[in-house]
Amino acid sequence: MDKASGQNGAAALLYPRIDPFDQRMLAAGDGHRIYVEQCGNPDGVPVIVLHGGPGGGCSPSMRRYFDPAHYRIVLFDQRGCGRSRPHASVEANTTWHLVADIELIRETLGIDEWIVFGGSWGATLSLVYAEEHPERTRAIVLRGVFLMMQSELDWFYAGGAGRFWPDMWQRFVAPIPEEERGDLIAAYHRRLFSGDMMSETRHARIWASWENTLASIESDGPGGDSPADYARAFARLENHYFTNGGFLESDSHILDRVDRIRDIPGHIVQGRYDMICPPISAHRLHKAWPSSRMHFVPRAGHALSEPGISAALVQIMDAMR
Repeated sequence: MDKASGQNGAAALLYPRIDPFDQRMLAAGDGHRIYVEQCGNPDGVPVIVLHGGPGGGCSPSMRRYFDPAHYRIVLFDQRGCGRSRPHASVEANTTWHLVADIELIRETLGIDEWIVFGGSWGATLSLVYAEEHPERTRAIVLRGVFLMMQSELDWFYAGGAGRFWPDMWQRFVAPIPEEERGDLIAAYHRRLFSGDMMSETRHARIWASWENTLASIESDGPGGDSPADYARAFARLENHYFTNGGFLESDSHILDRVDRIRDIPGHIVQGRYDMICPPISAHRLHKAWPSSRMHFVPRAGHALSEPGISAALVQIMDAMR
């Protein structure tokens, strides 16, 4: 199928819009119900798409990176976000619950093995899942690598990125009293889980805006507030995971276990000017993972939608057919 044409930016690089052939709510235990959809070819090569955040949810555009005649595209909203319920809930919501949910989806859909495709936090989850279930992982395609390390959190929430975006950093820290600014993740945690819905939503929008503003290399300031429900789920889930170190056993959990995926083919797409997940993490992963290929995108930041990143991902998935 020909890709979309006559559109501006990344959309012109993607396959045409498609609708799911299957949508369902899957009971995952602990009171959680997970939204799952399938698109493309029901008999095609399965690929599971893991969205970012945590808390970002999947979107219709994520269906469009894959040839629908060849791929069976599986998307789902992780616990607590998107169309999954309960919304914005952090109860029974850890990385290990998400890994179990991915396996539940695979078993429910009768899939033996699949390609794992994820970006940002979705890259983290892709790697953790693949290291736990290498026998179920046919290949791994990553974008904007995040290894859930303290140095990465310090970069983004302790002033590193703020050196490049001082005006936006000032906006991010402004709601927090001076005496609490030594640990902004903890300071925001107190406000995102205060029990006051108005306060939670106000701080959630500021939290989400800080990240969204820095996502694209073309950005020069905030593009407006996120919808309240989205921002609250996004900020609460991110903060919950970051407060708990991603629920991993150590700061170097992913790199310590990379030998488990050493023979699984992988592609890493990384924007050279990624302000959210600096390229050093992608480089470290590539050096430790001998069967991976590194694809630096020269004029790109973090966002999946940036033209160079979109083009690289579509080309990779086309080449894997």
